[in-house]
Amino acid sequence: MDINSVRLNFNKDSVYLINALIGFIMFGIALELKLQDFRHLLRNPKPAFVGLFSQYILLPIATLLIIWVIEPHPGLALGMVLVAACPGGNMSNFFTHLAKGNLALSVSLTTFSSALAFILTPLGFFFWGNLLPVTREYLKSISVSPYEILVSVTLLLLIPLVLGILFQKLFPKLTHTVKRAVQRISVLLLAFFIVGALATNWKFFKEYIHLLFGLVFIMNLAGLSLGYYFAKLFRLPLGDRKTVAIETGIQNSSLGLAIVFNFFDGLGGMAMICAWWGIWHLIAGAGIATYWNKTSKESES
Repeated sequence: MDINSVRLNFNKDSVYLINALIGFIMFGIALELKLQDFRHLLRNPKPAFVGLFSQYILLPIATLLIIWVIEPHPGLALGMVLVAACPGGNMSNFFTHLAKGNLALSVSLTTFSSALAFILTPLGFFFWGNLLPVTREYLKSISVSPYEILVSVTLLLLIPLVLGILFQKLFPKLTHTVKRAVQRISVLLLAFFIVGALATNWKFFKEYIHLLFGLVFIMNLAGLSLGYYFAKLFRLPLGDRKTVAIETGIQNSSLGLAIVFNFFDGLGGMAMICAWWGIWHLIAGAGIATYWNKTSKESES
């Protein structure tokens, strides 16, 4: 069976649910949104530049190179490009803290990428997707309008972002009380959703897991490695190197999943890449953060 003939078992209610979860996540991020996060980027331009360049330029370029070398199915390739165009995942701050990285830099980079994702994700997806013949032709064949995705993602991300900022301004005390709970609940709900999606469609994942695992593993490893060594090239301290690596390797693939089901009719290859990334980057992030935490303690003793 051709992987793109696979249609995962998602009904309209599931699509509404993933959209609602993305909105809830953005609302939670907006509760933490502070001007000082952006000021932090301006006051510390070198690590900020390294982090943003690594995430928005190096990861997509590495993804295109992996696609060029391995030549996966066009649907899988397009899913990889979509993940590379997504903002940093909201678990990156937790992993950075666990790894004893620069938490302030992590929060600033995650906030910036999430706040501008309504523009950067659609534009990045179509820009990078049109650079390789295989993904360019596939984008043309499925006739998806960049404008429609831009408008939809703007509504999906910008409205909850604005609502979160307004809530923070109108109810500062309540915001301080609930923001951590909102963020933790959103992560748990998203994890349950992705695990549920995998369980419901396991027969498809089981058939293609050998393809998914290798592609996601290599792409994720490339992101983590490029982030770390690019930061090292600029002589950033160890804590900043860890942060840039995690911010580059932990992507908000749930946004990609929402785009797939809203505009690509749950296209098998794209959907499975995004869903498997959502599982794998948590495993990889937890693993490398725990390792760095352990090595930090050993060096301190």
